[in-house]
Amino acid sequence: MSSPLPSDIPEIFDRAARRRRRDRAAPTFADFDFLRAAMLEGIADRLASVTHRFTDLLDLGCFDGALPVPEGVAVTRCDAGALFAAQAGGVQADEDRLPFAPGSFDLVISAGVLDSVDDLPGALTLIRRALRPDGLFLAAFCGAGTLATLRSVLREAERERPAARVHPQIDVRSAGDLLMRAGFALPVADIEALTVRYSSIGGILRDLRGMGATNVLRARTPLRRDTLARAAELFAAHADPDGKTPERFDLIYLTGWSPAPSQPKPARRGSGTASLEGALRRPPGVSET
Repeated sequence: MSSPLPSDIPEIFDRAARRRRRDRAAPTFADFDFLRAAMLEGIADRLASVTHRFTDLLDLGCFDGALPVPEGVAVTRCDAGALFAAQAGGVQADEDRLPFAPGSFDLVISAGVLDSVDDLPGALTLIRRALRPDGLFLAAFCGAGTLATLRSVLREAERERPAARVHPQIDVRSAGDLLMRAGFALPVADIEALTVRYSSIGGILRDLRGMGATNVLRARTPLRRDTLARAAELFAAHADPDGKTPERFDLIYLTGWSPAPSQPKPARRGSGTASLEGALRRPPGVSET
């Protein structure tokens, strides 16, 4: 069930470039997987609190297929990159153009890819449709605030001719709203910060290339050598006394359930037994100040 983008949704990401970046990263991704490993750890912590037993898992954005799968659970791997999909024995597909039939899975896990999807609301809707009733969706991706230092130094280095170098980012509140819009029940969005310290700007750029996470905006221009040299100086100026510059990654986690009749429902409006007047009334002996 392929679902192409509606014509009225602008594509800000270059799909072909995104696939090429992922293919380039695939052979050595295990050397640069620390960020996704942190996301998977956070997802595992959230999954550990769930008592459901799952049978069919979709690993969406599977990278090298390192997501551990419990015994007895059938897994389908899917990635936008051909090499990652092939390495993991999976399917190649963009997250907003999924080929899976409704109700194919009871668990969908996605780590590290949803921040560079053109039609994220559409992708979330397709994920929800691919889940059976009472199926669980768990995801993590880099959100607003990520790469604040790199973004700042590149903007300063190109102050006269600024160019888009870091793609737009989603904040945690907007992420929660998107879950609701996509029709998920009991939606939760939360955030955790991860700080990584670099001895030079080259280190962070090398990590981003190794993750397949460099610029894939449709409107992008090459980074000039003189601009990079200036950015390197500015990056070093942010260093701690030991010469290393901290960079922040804000990891947004999403949890949502496919609706089912057995799930808790919000209280009917007006069904409360306590009045607002009573809740606000001061108890005896308490005075205003």
